[in-house]
Amino acid sequence: MIHPRVLMLALVLAGAAPDMAAAADRKACLTPEQRRAAIAAHKAVPLTRAMRTVKARIHGDVVNARLCQREKGLVYVLTVLARDGKVTEAMVDAADGQWLDGS
Repeated sequence: MIHPRVLMLALVLAGAAPDMAAAADRKACLTPEQRRAAIAAHKAVPLTRAMRTVKARIHGDVVNARLCQREKGLVYVLTVLARDGKVTEAMVDAADGQWLDGS
């Protein structure tokens, strides 16, 4: 039989795993200063272009946007609240403003 304290610890750690993954993902994202520098250096398109790309596919409001470093380079990660109430995370290649499959 599993001791109640061990079970409680396992449940707490299981609940913390998604939070740790989200924190690690945010660490890979650029600060506002870094984002401005990347756009000024033409390493990333302006956020407005990425938002137009997403809005052409998902009709709704962008509620959050981040510029993050991923394996293949810089990617805009946009959280969209669709008109049907569904929250979707979309990704746009920051180098060219194109929709990334799998979004």
